[in-house]
Amino acid sequence: MNLLGKREPEIYGMQGFESYLKQLRTTFPDCEIQYFQSNTEGTLIDKIHEAGFTVDGIILNAGAYTHTSIALRDAIKAVEAPVIEVHISNVHVREAFRHKSLISAACKGVITGFGLDSYRLAIEAII
Repeated sequence: MNLLGKREPEIYGMQGFESYLKQLRTTFPDCEIQYFQSNTEGTLIDKIHEAGFTVDGIILNAGAYTHTSIALRDAIKAVEAPVIEVHISNVHVREAFRHKSLISAACKGVITGFGLDSYRLAIEAII
């Protein structure tokens, strides 16, 4: 997410997440939208544990960890807040290794392939 707008723009688009976050906060003025980004699996787990008992929902784009992390799956299952798995691209039309998610079964739902609009859809699902 930290390279959104720079990394593979033909897949992920040209807009960075910070500017999109401003749009989300304008679209949902009654929601307190917190944003956290890390490239480190353990840091993501710590944040899920920290937030997962106090927020109404978590929107998680776990990137490549989606396909590899049993630890993230366990973290999701350990908290009370519903977690929505989000992907900007449609992972099912990409490389075969992206077709399997280790976290989906622990999540309330999965939204994939709608670009950054996937986050808006996830907020609506939580609301």
